[in-house]
Amino acid sequence: MVKTLSPNVRDRRLLWTLSLSAATAAGLLLLILIFLAKEAWPVLSTVGVTSFVMDSSWHPLEGTFGLTPMLAASVAMSALAILIAAPLGVALALFCRFYAMGPVARLFRWAVVLLAGIPSVVLGLWGLTTLVPLINDLRAPGTSLLAGSVVLALMILPTIALTTEAALTSVSQSYWTGASALGLSREAIILAVALPTARNSIAAGVLLASARALGETMAVLMVSGNVVQLPSSLFDPVRTLTANIALEMAYATGTHRASLFVSGLALTLLVLALAAAARRSGGQVVHA
Repeated sequence: MVKTLSPNVRDRRLLWTLSLSAATAAGLLLLILIFLAKEAWPVLSTVGVTSFVMDSSWHPLEGTFGLTPMLAASVAMSALAILIAAPLGVALALFCRFYAMGPVARLFRWAVVLLAGIPSVVLGLWGLTTLVPLINDLRAPGTSLLAGSVVLALMILPTIALTTEAALTSVSQSYWTGASALGLSREAIILAVALPTARNSIAAGVLLASARALGETMAVLMVSGNVVQLPSSLFDPVRTLTANIALEMAYATGTHRASLFVSGLALTLLVLALAAAARRSGGQVVHA
């Protein structure tokens, strides 16, 4: 005879399981932050935070620790990638949700999921062999802020498209029915009802995509040029924080190594801030 659990017992076990999973995830995040802070503390305690902001260059072995050019390059590249990917992602989601026939919509969704599964190094290789020469024809050297932004846009496009479509799907059907009863066209319903109702969830998806863009390393390293400088144009070669860590950690020691952990700590805090902003944006859609 099979013993069945009462609904209350099953609910309690599920609650404990979910609580344990959440606590484990939070604990791992806390341990990562503690590890980064511990490894960065030797240089933070001797040099101070201001040096990482005010120093004009990045030469840790010579006592200059300027992270501002790399932080600016990271933020600028991610922002430009969002400017490229967000309109395309939202448009793709609208097409799949409201315009495409069933088989066509499934084909586009499959293509988006496939794009999300392409390894970043493959996109970086495509950018290095195809995109960089095209940009070089416009202005040398080709490896630049613009190249990195376009590659990042391709990487975060699936995140924006899929989260936007999920947000639009969650909008109550009664909104669409009521608007149609008032005689509004499909375009008017999309602009005046669907998008405003789902805007918080769409914004949350865009912010999470921004965090994804900030954390990318290999593809950006391959196409951005890796020159530590404040970008003055889209065609300037730049180095991001993630690329800097990947390039220098293998041989860094002492203060140099600790300063790279400061880079990692700054990047982690920035990503956490974006995640918190996504959480505060609501991520909710309104239901009737």
